[in-house]
Amino acid sequence: MSTPLSRPSYAAVLRVPHARRTFSAALVGRLSYGTVSLALMLSVTRSTGSYAVAGLVMALFGATSVFLSPYRASLVDRHGPRRALLPMALLYAALLCVLAAACRPGTPEAVLAVTAGLAGACTPQLGPTMRAVWAELLPDRLLLQRAYSVDGVAEELLFVSGPLLVGGIVAVASPVVGVVLSAALVAAGTLAFVTSPATAALRPAGRGKSDGPAPGRGGPGQGRALLQPVVVAAGVGVSVSAVDLLVVAFAGERGLGDGTVAWVLAALSVGSAVGGLVNGAVAWSSPTRARLPFFAAGVGLCLAAAGLAPGLGTLVLAVMCAGLFVAPALTTAYLIADESVAPGFRVRAGAWCNTAVNAGMSAGAAVVGLLVERLPLPVCFAVAGAVAAAAALVPGYRRGAARPAGGAKGAAQSSSVSSELPESSASSES
Repeated sequence: MSTPLSRPSYAAVLRVPHARRTFSAALVGRLSYGTVSLALMLSVTRSTGSYAVAGLVMALFGATSVFLSPYRASLVDRHGPRRALLPMALLYAALLCVLAAACRPGTPEAVLAVTAGLAGACTPQLGPTMRAVWAELLPDRLLLQRAYSVDGVAEELLFVSGPLLVGGIVAVASPVVGVVLSAALVAAGTLAFVTSPATAALRPAGRGKSDGPAPGRGGPGQGRALLQPVVVAAGVGVSVSAVDLLVVAFAGERGLGDGTVAWVLAALSVGSAVGGLVNGAVAWSSPTRARLPFFAAGVGLCLAAAGLAPGLGTLVLAVMCAGLFVAPALTTAYLIADESVAPGFRVRAGAWCNTAVNAGMSAGAAVVGLLVERLPLPVCFAVAGAVAAAAALVPGYRRGAARPAGGAKGAAQSSSVSSELPESSASSES
């Protein structure tokens, strides 16, 4: 018996033609992002003997990767995944191999820093492109919601398993092997991804369009519609990144071992994974723009409550509760981004959300480091939570021709109509 369209299952998502092949290939490439940071940091530290140099190299690598993300996404939208994504991935992989070869005593620090910056600038947009492929494969918004949830949970697991894989490598070999492995993963995964028929179905937007978040003749409407998901993604990124240092400070104040920090952070990841799966399984009656503030506020309130935890057990519970809202908030932000733009600009819209999350995480880590030394820990938790809660107050704007929030029939009709509309009217979304 087939699954009713009103409550499609996760299995229905993966039964869509070419979905498993395409998603598996994207995950192989994205595993590189879970392995490369730790492997590169260890490689630079061992070769130079300097944490300062390692920090500089990683900062340049991360900055060029994050802040050039919308531009790289615009290339994918404009030229298509095969013509844009594959050259990016091969150049990125080649530069990682150059970095691996350069991580040896005597290499000038400037060479390491410049090469790392160039490598980060070429990071392929596998996450945003995969979400654009999901949107192309699944015109039914309920199925798309489940696909984004599976995608988000899988990405969460990649960033947990990637460092564990590197840990196993460095136990038996040099960390540069991890850097080379990262290069091989991204090259092989991207090649398999762009040769999938599902990826080939993404139509380039063509030349002459704006590279910003508000492309085409409908730019102002699209840009305003993207404001809510981008701000919420940034706010959640700030709040989540603050947890790492706040938990370390919590353990230090109470004389707990460093091992307790790992348990609390694992609770955050577990909560996020569970929340993501539950969110994807629910057939919501409310529109995405109404749910997003609720999820963002949930993150903020739970983190503020975590600052009042009297002991480790209650802290773990509070942080896990915060995690329950993290993946739903980000998944919903990506769904809104997809609804807010024309089909030829989906990768770009997703990249703006990605950039917001990553930039928020970088800012959160820096700011909370200053606050912990100056304010009581409960106040620091409250401030971290307040950022996500404040992001929930950003009003949501909807473009006039956005696709319906749910229902297979309406979504399919909107999808077929949008292909006939000019770019100022059609709308839909690493």
